[in-house]
Amino acid sequence: MYWDYLIAMTVIPLLLVGWQFVQWASHRFAKTHPEFGPPRKEGGGCGSSCGCHGGKCQKPD
Repeated sequence: MYWDYLIAMTVIPLLLVGWQFVQWASHRFAKTHPEFGPPRKEGGGCGSSCGCHGGKCQKPD
């Protein structure tokens, strides 16, 4: 009866903690291997729908 609720209340925080661990691990890897460059930030790059030219995103009007 309450199993769905208990599973959701356990799985969702575990996924969030797991994502934080992935971000921490990627930053740690980037710090120890500077030859690969800095890690990419979420939402920090150009997507395919914005008309990226020269590293700058220009959205069409």
